[in-house]
Amino acid sequence: MNTGSQSGERILVAVAWPYANGSLHLGHIAGAYLPADIFARYHRMKGSAVLMVSGSDQHGTPITVRADHESRTPQEVVDEFHPEFLRYWRELGISFDLFTTTGTANHAAVTHDIFLRLQEHGHIYKDTSAQFYDPQAGRFLPDRYVEGTCPNCGYEKARGDQCDNCGRTLDPDQLLAPRSRITGATPEMRDTEHFFFRLSAFQQPLLDWLRSREGWRKHVQNFSIGFVEEGLHDRSITRDLEWGVSLPVEDLGPGKRIYVWFEAVIGYLSASKEWAQLRGDPEAWRPWWEDPSARSYYFIGKDNIPFHTIIWPAILMGYGGLNLPYDVPANQYVTFKGEKASKSEGVGASVLSYLERYQPDMLRYGLAANLPETSDTDLTEAELVRRNNDELVATWGNLVNRVLAMTHRTFGGEVPQPGAFDGRDERILARAGDVVGDVARHIEAVRLKAALGDAMALAQEANAYLNETEPWKTAKTDRERTATSLYTALCVINALKVALYPFLPFSSQKIHEYLGMSGAIEDAGWDARRPEPGAPLPPPEPLFRKIETGVEGEARLTA
Repeated sequence: MNTGSQSGERILVAVAWPYANGSLHLGHIAGAYLPADIFARYHRMKGSAVLMVSGSDQHGTPITVRADHESRTPQEVVDEFHPEFLRYWRELGISFDLFTTTGTANHAAVTHDIFLRLQEHGHIYKDTSAQFYDPQAGRFLPDRYVEGTCPNCGYEKARGDQCDNCGRTLDPDQLLAPRSRITGATPEMRDTEHFFFRLSAFQQPLLDWLRSREGWRKHVQNFSIGFVEEGLHDRSITRDLEWGVSLPVEDLGPGKRIYVWFEAVIGYLSASKEWAQLRGDPEAWRPWWEDPSARSYYFIGKDNIPFHTIIWPAILMGYGGLNLPYDVPANQYVTFKGEKASKSEGVGASVLSYLERYQPDMLRYGLAANLPETSDTDLTEAELVRRNNDELVATWGNLVNRVLAMTHRTFGGEVPQPGAFDGRDERILARAGDVVGDVARHIEAVRLKAALGDAMALAQEANAYLNETEPWKTAKTDRERTATSLYTALCVINALKVALYPFLPFSSQKIHEYLGMSGAIEDAGWDARRPEPGAPLPPPEPLFRKIETGVEGEARLTA
């Protein structure tokens, strides 16, 4: 990965940590991982020093819930799904610099350091609280082992830490009609001693900081400000568990662990430190976290907003000396037939099922064109097929294939020498330059759908340009005009190759090579330089395949 600093910018791309308790679905990919990769690829190509990190959250309560249900250990569940996640990233081209887990010794050490510094600063204290206890199971219940009705919106499957329907964070005792996920019994309150994070102390600093943010998505900023204005309360950061990060102090005795909501967000920092250690320079993480000019972007779904705009910034404020999030471009939900995608509820097919039927760039394109940036987006197989066949194949793929094939055939496998450009040529060439700049500005502002839309609009204009100049006709009567038309089209394709690379890395690399250019496209930079006349053009092959829908609606690639 490019961790140079050619443009003088350092960009930390911090991506949500998925629970390693089940296969991911397209909602996860569209919600956080694909947007993060598009953003990171653009910045690397631009020359920024990018560090993109995440990992499997292996201490999330959903893992222990599944392990209990299947009579397995939590580690066995993690060991099943973490390698599957790595396969997603490899096959989809999600370009992490490091995708690790929260189960490393490094993560525990960084978590301990955060805990002890906050305790030293007076932000962590010990207290006794009443927590739910399942008398049938004979154990205290962590937050996610308690379900009930949300007191805010009435959703009947709210968890003890958060309601997925309205996004509010909760404490288990706020649920109406609570029940144990282990036995279904009504839990009872019992006293237990824990450590608490003094979140209330950060109410005004957080409010001032949130109000000062510029360029944030309105739904993220408004939700976060409203959440803080309602009043922040101290939250316990330990639980009666045997699975999780240990405590760095022995004040509470055995059977206690640091709870996942506190330690998981620390993973962004611990992963950065692990990356530095793995590259042989343990201090290499510091510029992304301590240099005030570095910018950190947190790519998450909207259900994770308060953890990244309130809790994690409060932890960072309490620790001191580390950068707060520059932006948190949280996406809304991807829904399937109106229901929110959910691993636990079985809504949304697994990513693997799509990778078996779609080329990676085809899947990336269909998702990128439907990113839920400002509102929930319902995603159907028919929409993925339509986007592929009507846009990726018929518009972009067809443009590339017919121009390259005709150029190769007409001019002996070389980029032709153009004649004088006329008004039509100059307009489309100027438009190509403008679009490369427009796409860059959109991606900088994390308006990824707009960036993709601008690029595809140029592809449509390039097809219209070919229909107007008709090089297949002029080839018989005016070789110079034909050379100029095809050279102009090659220039536009080269510009589009750059603009589309963050979205379509695999096919963009092929186009780079089809245009007679060597090396990795990313190393060429965010520069739509024109192909060199006389450069060799290898014979092209079609980039994308049309998808046919079977009698039962299943999508299949055509040969």
